[in-house]
Amino acid sequence: MDLLDAIRRRKTTNGPFLPDPVSEEHQRILMEVAGRAPSQLNSQPWRFVIVEERSTIERVAEISGSSMTTAMSNGTFFERYKPYFRFSAAEMERRRDGMLFDKLPAPLRPFTSQAFTSRGQKLMNALGVPRTLGAENRKLVAGSPLLLGVMLDRSEYRPGELSSFYSLFSMGAAMENVWLTTTELGMGIQFVSFPMEVPGEWDKIVDLLRVPDELELMAVYRLGYLPPEQRRPAIDWSSHQRKLPSQFVYRETCETPQEGWDVPAGPPDADRPGSR
Repeated sequence: MDLLDAIRRRKTTNGPFLPDPVSEEHQRILMEVAGRAPSQLNSQPWRFVIVEERSTIERVAEISGSSMTTAMSNGTFFERYKPYFRFSAAEMERRRDGMLFDKLPAPLRPFTSQAFTSRGQKLMNALGVPRTLGAENRKLVAGSPLLLGVMLDRSEYRPGELSSFYSLFSMGAAMENVWLTTTELGMGIQFVSFPMEVPGEWDKIVDLLRVPDELELMAVYRLGYLPPEQRRPAIDWSSHQRKLPSQFVYRETCETPQEGWDVPAGPPDADRPGSR
């Protein structure tokens, strides 16, 4: 089953892309699958801006890199996300969420035990770790052949009203379609998040993309083709980075966790109707 295979292989691309431009055919496919997502009353509140202009991508990269440097140097990144950091394989195996510290960028690993202390923060700053990470982030974004800005129509996206929830839900469905399709196209995708972490930086991207007042820029993603050896990674059935069904599925009421599903399901049964 191609869809099941794509879902199991889906992952965030944390590394560089090939320099090849994304073909117009693939761009059209990505936008078609986004547009086929479900939405409340067929409102289709999403809007997209495709960016290939090198000067624009370079500018977004500069904003992203400097934002990462700021967030890392002033401590807000560690303070905001410390509930998601795991400090041992045993903790990761138990929680099955967040980020294991041995997966962090190399410049941060020596500071594992001091990341949340003022002394550790000062030491990292003195050694220029935030600058190093910011430069790496800028290079990563700048090397992206394509950026995708995701917006919502403000006539549908009205925070505080139910329509806002519907719009966000619909946008999530559209982006999930895009994300899974990149897997099938031999592409990767990653959220460009650091400009959201620093006040004022996201507004620079809004201005750069000339987002009109009637639209709200919700996210920016970097996309590109992956090297062939990364396009069909082996499925890690034992991954400790995903919760087991017994940790997030309940049966009949929320008092009864689902049992018996913690071993991953195999491929579809070939004799069942619709299987292959």
